[in-house]
Amino acid sequence: MQGTKVMHIFVLSKRKITMNVDNVKSQMRKGMLEYCIMLLLHKEPAYASDIIQKLKEAQLIVVEGTLYPLLTRLKNDDLLSYEWVESTQGPPRKYYKLTEKGEAFLGELEISWKELNETVNHIASR
Repeated sequence: MQGTKVMHIFVLSKRKITMNVDNVKSQMRKGMLEYCIMLLLHKEPAYASDIIQKLKEAQLIVVEGTLYPLLTRLKNDDLLSYEWVESTQGPPRKYYKLTEKGEAFLGELEISWKELNETVNHIASR
């Protein structure tokens, strides 16, 4: 009987750890998503499906329900603009690109990323 209780506690603890790790990983990805999208748009204008595909190729899985609100917020903050471009394969596509303000903001994010990366590497190497 007592061995069973210990087993249940271990299983519950392991499950809780897994759930916490998944939560932390999710939060880390959400924090990086804006930066990654802006990096992609710095290289070239892109439409939403193309952004999703490039993020998937980088193993940063994103669904439309996550991407569109983020693109809208970045546009409302004047960090992105868009233009409609006719497509030979269906309806016109909305291509997003960084604004001048977006380019400056991306520069600040790059500095922050480098500083954070150096800090984490410093702590990890101790």
